[in-house]
Amino acid sequence: MRRIKLDKVDRQILRDLQDDGRMTNVELAGRAGISAPPCLRRVRALEEGGYIRGYHAEVNPEALGFGVTVFAQVGLKSQAENDLKAFEALASEWEEVREIHMLAGETDFLLKIVATDWDSYQKFLTTKLTPAPNVAHVRSSLAIRTAKYAPGVPIEIGGKA
Repeated sequence: MRRIKLDKVDRQILRDLQDDGRMTNVELAGRAGISAPPCLRRVRALEEGGYIRGYHAEVNPEALGFGVTVFAQVGLKSQAENDLKAFEALASEWEEVREIHMLAGETDFLLKIVATDWDSYQKFLTTKLTPAPNVAHVRSSLAIRTAKYAPGVPIEIGGKA
């Protein structure tokens, strides 16, 4: 992964792709004010440089029957690095777990979990999460609604982000 120094055009490309990853290279080039071939070279350099990790479709959870989102704060009995990594690896295998964040402070991990309903979350909690090795406690918070969802990061075009 080779890092590149981002200029105004690179930042515009990143912001536009973050907003719409399906944008054609021609449209992307037009927005960035350059022609298509150098735009494609820049996108590939941004991918190789690790600025673009991938592309995906944003799927509506409710449309697929996932009506419940829970944020679970997980405390472990041991915070030794091998125990932290073991929990991360195990939690990564659970399809219901969509995000895993290691935290500093009282809680060791924050998990974002989706479920079809509260009962299915409770089953996940009691059969997988709570009995997992090294888990000391779990505090669950049910998401009521999402007021803002903005994936990615703020990207300033004219300066440093």
